[in-house]
Amino acid sequence: MRNTHYPTLLLSLFSIGIAPVTAAADATTLPELLVEDTLLVDPAQRDFSLAKSAGVAADGGAWLRNVTGVSGVRMGGHGIDPVIRGLAQTRINILLDGAYVHGGCPNRMDPPSAYTDLDSYDTVTVLKGVQSVQYGAGGGAGTVLFARETSRFAAGEALRGKAGLQFQSNPNTRSGFADLAAGAPQGYARLIASRKQADDYRDGDGVDVRSGFSSKDANLLLGVTPDAHTRLELGLEANRTDDALYAGAGMDAPQSDNDTVRVKFKRDTAVGPFSAVNAELYRSDVTHVMDNYSLRPQTAPMKMRVPSTSLTTGGRFGVDIAAANGWLWTLGVDRQANNREALRYSGMMTASTLDALLWPDVDIEQTGVFGELLVDLDAHNRFKGGLRYDRVVSDAGRAAEVPPAAGAISPDALYTLYYGTTAQDRTDGNFGGLLRLEHDFAAVPMTVYTGLSRSVRSADATERFMASNAMSPSQRWVGNPTLAPEIHHQFDVGLDWRTEAWEAGGDLYYNHVSDFILRDLAHGQPGILRSDNATVYRNVDAVLYGLELEATRHWTRRWQSRATLAYVHAQNTTDSRAIAQIPPLEFSLALDYRQDSWSGGAKLRGAARQTRVDSDPVTGSGLDVRQTPGFAVLDLYGKTRLGKRAELQLGIDNVFARTYAEHLNKANAFDVTQVQVNEPGRSLWIKGEVKF
Repeated sequence: MRNTHYPTLLLSLFSIGIAPVTAAADATTLPELLVEDTLLVDPAQRDFSLAKSAGVAADGGAWLRNVTGVSGVRMGGHGIDPVIRGLAQTRINILLDGAYVHGGCPNRMDPPSAYTDLDSYDTVTVLKGVQSVQYGAGGGAGTVLFARETSRFAAGEALRGKAGLQFQSNPNTRSGFADLAAGAPQGYARLIASRKQADDYRDGDGVDVRSGFSSKDANLLLGVTPDAHTRLELGLEANRTDDALYAGAGMDAPQSDNDTVRVKFKRDTAVGPFSAVNAELYRSDVTHVMDNYSLRPQTAPMKMRVPSTSLTTGGRFGVDIAAANGWLWTLGVDRQANNREALRYSGMMTASTLDALLWPDVDIEQTGVFGELLVDLDAHNRFKGGLRYDRVVSDAGRAAEVPPAAGAISPDALYTLYYGTTAQDRTDGNFGGLLRLEHDFAAVPMTVYTGLSRSVRSADATERFMASNAMSPSQRWVGNPTLAPEIHHQFDVGLDWRTEAWEAGGDLYYNHVSDFILRDLAHGQPGILRSDNATVYRNVDAVLYGLELEATRHWTRRWQSRATLAYVHAQNTTDSRAIAQIPPLEFSLALDYRQDSWSGGAKLRGAARQTRVDSDPVTGSGLDVRQTPGFAVLDLYGKTRLGKRAELQLGIDNVFARTYAEHLNKANAFDVTQVQVNEPGRSLWIKGEVKF
């Protein structure tokens, strides 16, 4: 039975506190990201303070597209799916204030980042590649940590907060938020609430793109802080996204709800033999509905509706041990259990007959143990090493069930048709680790590093157990119960160089992947029993390599410029062809001017033409729409302080109303035609915030 009491209470508080505030952050356009006073300590790890970022974004996925080496897949105006170094989905570990939230949509209308309202978070950390073993299994692409940080109240302090309004002209998006905290040195209560309403946006040619949505988010944080080193916090969160429209899919999402409970304990001073102790528990409960008729004119011959759920529970416990020789050990254990179920109903008049179990009651449980060591070898050299082991157990409880619709078959029958097997219970034992060495030069202000890592990812619920049957084989989508775990062996090298005038960093990486889990079409490949263009999954070997460069030049105290560049090359070495859905060369150039009370700037962002594609459904996957043309778009932005506590930001995105599309597109799971969605045209935005 679902617990609906605390989400209802939170949303009631939200309605009272935010009702006068209709909102304004466009979730449907690429946000402008400015981060002030941030040094390039490590190009593979970036820490961002959201209080210092400018611009507007629908959710975390849209925001992340401004980080060098991070791209995003657009299906509509909400739920941009992040891609790091050419890898996406469950190859990225995304933690929302310590919790894993797995979306409820089989077609990823709601990736984890879709449940992040940026106004409710304080910091974002982006780890590209494998930089730590502490954040769960896999993570070959990287790790993204959205975090809330409520600082301890000082003596005599009782209340703090901020509130803001935002508006964006394309597509007439309104949003607002309030963040209030009350407390004393011994503890606090913090309430964060926000609301967004977006219409469809228009591309550069003035053509409407289905992208509207509305969302509400409410958080209640209750903390106990008996001293400066100890914290116990209970977090209750409710996310509601309604009537989300998707130009790149055959369905829309009238409902995407998530309720999350978190309990966190942290003590960063000595506890017996430990120098620090951290413990966290979480529970996220996602309910999602998509259909092809309630939010759009019905053009398909049959109505279809897919209600789905995703329940994730888990936690982690870790301790730090500071040895007498200066070595710092971190030891811990984590666990994650996810249950997913997605049922498809169809009918001529009403979508009421069950015809497919897309996720047939899928359970995946992961239990991991890890250890990490940090060593200052001397004044100029540092070493980091880590090991982890994960036991992953998966099963599909309803795989043998035959839906009642005429002509329907069980998931097991589909698996047998394409792979010659049924849904067997599966247990994987996965070993991973990393080695990293950093060196500071004595003669020049430069740090270099090199790293080796191994990370292992077992197949997710969709890759292993998806069971979407259709009359036309080319519209079938079938997971593979026999998939082997995907093993990433990565090598990277990078540098960071800083002077009074320059901040520059870059890294090169090489990733050899054994048993890469490839989404493909059935062409009778080894292990695939049919050649009928159904969507299938299989293991291949792959190689990915690339680079990321960033440089900032401080010309004077007031003028500075910034340039970024990112490129990734991905090859399916088993079949000697490009891997689909890989971003092209991406770049940006920015020039900023700053006064004490105001600042302004311009940014040119763009991408080269992507010619390495897998677009032929006859011989390959057909997941790429085309060889996508390159583009360059100009954005203008500025901000000014209004007194000591208020700030006003404004800008124009896509100043010249260019019509363009990013190369990455969402695969349309229920239609053989892939759709590439144009980005928004010119958009004016304004954002005001007051602190107290």
